[in-house]
Amino acid sequence: METCRIMGVVNATPDSFSDGGAYLDAGAAVSHALQLREDGADILDIGGESTRPGADDVPLEIEQARTIPVIEGVRKKGCAAEISIDTRKPEVARAAVTAGASIWNDVTALTFAPDSLEVAVALSCDIVLMHAQGDPKTMQKDPHYDDVVEEVYSYLAKRIEACIKAGVDEARLIVDPGIGFGKTLDHNLALLANLDRFCALGRPVLLGASRKRFIAALDRGAPANERLGGSLAAVMAGLTGGASIFRVHDVAETRQAISVFSAIESRR
Repeated sequence: METCRIMGVVNATPDSFSDGGAYLDAGAAVSHALQLREDGADILDIGGESTRPGADDVPLEIEQARTIPVIEGVRKKGCAAEISIDTRKPEVARAAVTAGASIWNDVTALTFAPDSLEVAVALSCDIVLMHAQGDPKTMQKDPHYDDVVEEVYSYLAKRIEACIKAGVDEARLIVDPGIGFGKTLDHNLALLANLDRFCALGRPVLLGASRKRFIAALDRGAPANERLGGSLAAVMAGLTGGASIFRVHDVAETRQAISVFSAIESRR
């Protein structure tokens, strides 16, 4: 718990499920990112394409126009936080790293484009490999697994193997079981209850459960901006399960929850 990191979400999009449109303007996104850093974010995850269920693809040029000025703006302000680019497209990742990003957060685990692995090798940045069943447009229509924990584990193990074989340094890899990406409520709960299984992959585990729909399914259909309690509960489960990076919208509240939980656990 002493080494866990908080990744603050910066959605430079018009249609993200939680705050779509609020930070589409580059200036607003930069200000939000700087506030997240002030609140305690170790990493700023900047994305220009929504991957919410049902989302449409965004053209390369538009995604770059939404994200690169934000990365450049954050760096011009002297912000020392790590910057992550949340993208499936290797071209966007390349431009983002040039602008100052040091992490490529890919919801397709480097499978979206034929040259994703090649670009990952060339960039020498950290890589988040996330599991998703299907693409954002269709992933929630009827997700099915015989054993969701073992199937997600096997997929991530194979993606690690593929990265190493291509020449990516294993030490740069991070894994994410992909809460909400082609999963039902039961699938999400099974993954959250068995996060320690993914620690056996030998890489840091990232948990992105903040404000997601499964919380509403468990508590009166709460809208995205009223899911803080459920989001913090997921972070606590993640800490217990061995996750070490938490992708969240509510950074200050998450920082406080982790601090209190860690202090209590240290007295056990």
